[in-house]
Amino acid sequence: MNFEKFFKKSDPIIAHILNKSLSNKEISTNDALEMYNAKGVDFYLIGTAADELRKNTIGNLVTYVINRNINFTNVCVKQCGFCAFSKDFREDNGYFLPITEIVRKTKEAYKFGATEVCIQAGLSPNMEPDQYEKICRSIKKEIPTMHIHGFSPEEILYGSFKSNTSIYNYLKRLKEAGVDTIPGTSAEILNQTIRDKISPGRISVKDWINVVKTAHKLGIKSTSTMMFGHIEKPLDRIKHIDIIREIQKETKGFTEFVPLNFVYSEAPMYKNDQTNKINPGANTKDILLTYAISRIMLNNIINNLQVSWVKDGLDMAQILLTWGANDLGGTLINESISTTAGSKHGQIVKPMNLRNIIWSINRIPAQRNTSYELLRIFNNKLDEYVDKLDVLDNTNIFGSYFELTQINKFKYKNIKMKI
Repeated sequence: MNFEKFFKKSDPIIAHILNKSLSNKEISTNDALEMYNAKGVDFYLIGTAADELRKNTIGNLVTYVINRNINFTNVCVKQCGFCAFSKDFREDNGYFLPITEIVRKTKEAYKFGATEVCIQAGLSPNMEPDQYEKICRSIKKEIPTMHIHGFSPEEILYGSFKSNTSIYNYLKRLKEAGVDTIPGTSAEILNQTIRDKISPGRISVKDWINVVKTAHKLGIKSTSTMMFGHIEKPLDRIKHIDIIREIQKETKGFTEFVPLNFVYSEAPMYKNDQTNKINPGANTKDILLTYAISRIMLNNIINNLQVSWVKDGLDMAQILLTWGANDLGGTLINESISTTAGSKHGQIVKPMNLRNIIWSINRIPAQRNTSYELLRIFNNKLDEYVDKLDVLDNTNIFGSYFELTQINKFKYKNIKMKI
């Protein structure tokens, strides 16, 4: 696309920044901050430029993965202000799934075409030091080809503490047990002052960076994330993205970047806010700019920009695919954490629905695995390929009623096993 005629109507500063990015030059944090102030034609030009960079990097493919989330316990020693999922071990509605149930869920997901299980949970106070390793070995024993995308940096730090060993040694043990990649969650905003306000006692910025860098050096790749729309400012987001950018230059271990809009309605820090200082997530303009600026800042550094349909819904996800994003994430069978916080967009999206969303904006759907290797490209809209998941009645197998009845079997206080 020839941007010159549009730049004539643009703010010269914005035009210069976009020209620089379209010439594959790195933009500074000051440049990014200028873009957050864009209005009128400049606002739309930023989105168009981000989409052009996406096209130059990825082409017209939009990818997704068939996966299942297994949040095996909601009992947690931390009480983060944005988390409505975690429960104190003394509460009646805490649960802990035994490994046999985690394996059963994995086998069920595999039966319906999943190539990945994403395993994350609360930090149970009396968890065995090798609990995560036992989970991985049990899964790999039954389904060796299932990709385990497991355990956030927060969980890895907790596991290393429980095991009285270093992050390096603990990650090495997890890799040997079957962890393939780790989620880059628990990042929130990589600003310690903000973290101390929204999640005091949570993994520090320093420790988060150490965990992901160590994982990358061991050959364990990860996603990278940012939770925005609460108390942070645009500059905080920009500095967060810049930290991610610098890590990637050093390790090349991030597979994607995922901006996560704050889900506020059930979040304790929002419900209990008496000062009106907690924002109810980002507005539409803010979301669009955050995605576009992420693409522009990470150009040629991290290729994949993933939409979180759980946070923002499928309609917004479709729009974001034209603002720099190229990946729709996963089917997310049984997503629990965002749903508990008040998201109305979980629990599952069938592959056919994702393909229809992609086709409707004249892009090409492609199923991938966790490592972004393409498994199938759907070039033809008339392709009548049907996944096993497409014909499944959600309410019978994966719906909230099923999940509730299963979880009720494993109430935390009623667990007789040593955990």
